[in-house]
Amino acid sequence: MPGLYTTGYKFFYKNMGSWNSGSYYYVGEYVSYNFVTYLCISDVLNLPPQTPDLATGNWVSIADGSVTSDFGDKFVTSATSTRGRTINGFIEKEYLINYYSNLLPNFTQSSLFVTGYNSYGQLGDNTGTSRSSPVQTVAGGNNWKTVSNILNTTLGIKTDGTLWTWGTNTNGQLGDNTTVGKSSPVQTVTGGNNWKQGIAGDCCVAIKTDGTLWTWGSNSSGQLGDNTTTNKSSPVQTVAGGTNWKSASNAGNRIGAVKLDGSLWLWGNNGNGHLGDNTFVSKSSPVQTVSTGNNWVQVSVGSSAVGAIKTDGTLWMWGYNGAGELGTNNTTQYSSPVQTVAGGTNWKSISSSAFDEFVTAIKTDGTLWGWGINSAGVLGDNTSTNKSSPVQTVTGGTDWRSASAGTNHIAAVKIDGTP
Repeated sequence: MPGLYTTGYKFFYKNMGSWNSGSYYYVGEYVSYNFVTYLCISDVLNLPPQTPDLATGNWVSIADGSVTSDFGDKFVTSATSTRGRTINGFIEKEYLINYYSNLLPNFTQSSLFVTGYNSYGQLGDNTGTSRSSPVQTVAGGNNWKTVSNILNTTLGIKTDGTLWTWGTNTNGQLGDNTTVGKSSPVQTVTGGNNWKQGIAGDCCVAIKTDGTLWTWGSNSSGQLGDNTTTNKSSPVQTVAGGTNWKSASNAGNRIGAVKLDGSLWLWGNNGNGHLGDNTFVSKSSPVQTVSTGNNWVQVSVGSSAVGAIKTDGTLWMWGYNGAGELGTNNTTQYSSPVQTVAGGTNWKSISSSAFDEFVTAIKTDGTLWGWGINSAGVLGDNTSTNKSSPVQTVTGGTDWRSASAGTNHIAAVKIDGTP
């Protein structure tokens, strides 16, 4: 299926028998699709006849091959441990880190594979030919860590902390001090090996390990946050400066970011109140929503709606609401944060489409919800009727792990790794 892949390598690690006498080994392959990581164990060599139940420490029988797969933050075993850290047999890797750190593998890092539309060279394979199956970028390598692709521009970060861009460059969004598109990866003129997070688009935003936030590309609405509306073809810092930026979200003409202190900041286009500051005036420097506060944990900035989650698990929305994408049971736009009619204090993650008027979110109970425009059936409720309040997909279930709102679709992955 179309999307961004990282795959094509094996990992191999050895356990020296701290659970039992002798040594045993695991062999597998690391695969990522659209930012969701899958670690597939392909073989188990010399597996001892017994391993301990992670919850109780008791020994339980385990057969060859029963250690089957890992989904980024879940390590799968046949142990039926509970201790509140196991869901459907999937044991959180955090649990292993805390209690069985000797089991953690030394992973060989992944190569980067891409597929799909390529008229602007956004696949990075030095061509403009679209691909229906994954190909590697010409940069090759086996040390890619994260990748982002929006509006024909791709941004990738390697495990060595270097940041690379390719694709369309009309507004200088590749950050290489030119406006010439590239069909193979290039580094920004800033260089460096301390990039932590990056999001592509007509403008790009990235955060370094030192907590500084950088932007470049289109700036027609002040979305670079540098107090100007002039495009930049090399990274600049927002006028807010600081070394305490935690995470960012990018819709192309506006950016939202959360600081380590829990404060939420937005800047750029504000035509429909997307900045949440109770105005409709665009801002070329970061501002806080009228809600202010230091209890924000995540923000998702979309083309029509902005959503954010607080530490208390409440979900807040603001912006345009023509298709009910704010989930307020009406189509009234709001220039300050409001809660969806669903309410609740158990929202875990949110994704607001950067291309259309719909939103998807997951609760801590593992349920998946969507609302907004539904003309293409994007909400998965077996209808094509817009929804102005959150609804569940007809699939239902309480085992949804992650979800992403795309152009005219929602993609979601369950805890067992099935899409």
